[in-house]
Amino acid sequence: MKDITFYHDAFTEHLDAFVEPKEPITLYTPINYILQLGGKRLRPILTLMTAEIFGCDYKIALNAASSVEVFHNFSLVHDDIMDDAPLRRGQETVHEKWDINTGILSGDAMLIMAYQLFEKYKPEIFQSLAKLFSKTALEVCEGQQYDVDFETRDDVTIPEYLKMIEFKTAVLVGAAMKMGAIVAEASISCQDAIYDFGKNLGIAFQLQDDYLDAFGDPKTFGKQVGGDIIENKKTYLYLKALEFSNKEDRLQLEHLYSVSPNDASEKIDAVKQLFISSGSAEATKSEIENYTHEAFSVLKAIKISDDNKAALKTFGNSLMNRKV
Repeated sequence: MKDITFYHDAFTEHLDAFVEPKEPITLYTPINYILQLGGKRLRPILTLMTAEIFGCDYKIALNAASSVEVFHNFSLVHDDIMDDAPLRRGQETVHEKWDINTGILSGDAMLIMAYQLFEKYKPEIFQSLAKLFSKTALEVCEGQQYDVDFETRDDVTIPEYLKMIEFKTAVLVGAAMKMGAIVAEASISCQDAIYDFGKNLGIAFQLQDDYLDAFGDPKTFGKQVGGDIIENKKTYLYLKALEFSNKEDRLQLEHLYSVSPNDASEKIDAVKQLFISSGSAEATKSEIENYTHEAFSVLKAIKISDDNKAALKTFGNSLMNRKV
């Protein structure tokens, strides 16, 4: 298995060839824009990495990896519209740079393009990839709806929240890895195990994203820091703060999540202080570590070399300790 930088650069080169001017430019220019904004490329890297772990040349998995990345970016375009988010990766979101209608239609086209990329594979692999993709895409939509529903509910539980992030984020990480295993024609048991590894890693990744949304550096995070607080999202941080706080602090936190001031800076600062003082911030970091270790435990059942298992652990640890 090669290092992460190699897979990142190989995928970026492939994506650059995939992104090309097409007519109508008003449909495809926004697609090319979001795909070229950069990002971690976590999911396609995992697809390429997994293919090689199971003995397949990574180049054979490039189209599956591209499908994962195109779908992921499609979901971001539509999520940004729903959240009315101004920034994505430090740049204007598609609907802000153009308009909402453009964001909707270009996003729709990206979903179709993601499916088209499976046509490069032989029928049995195409069928397996498409079946997994359809299941995952629907779960992502379900997760997004849970996320929206939770904004207006006052009784969200931690198990419900974890289910939401599993569907909205983690299943796509699991699917990205399983697609690499499918392309490599690994055994069904290995495909399922690597999916579980990716899913648990994905939950840890999203919990870390939630943590960084509150405590990340705005210069490097790429998104509006405090966005979840502004939107009153019941994240793990918020739910744990409610659980740990005394009555007075709990009432204050609930009040802060019931208001939407024009200038949210004071609200963000007050909520963050409650996250810290209640112990919620530390509890969230602990849960990130728990899910990362759960992912590592799955590796025992996968028939790959110890070196490859060690490389996957190194990658997982780098995600758990990321700062941006």
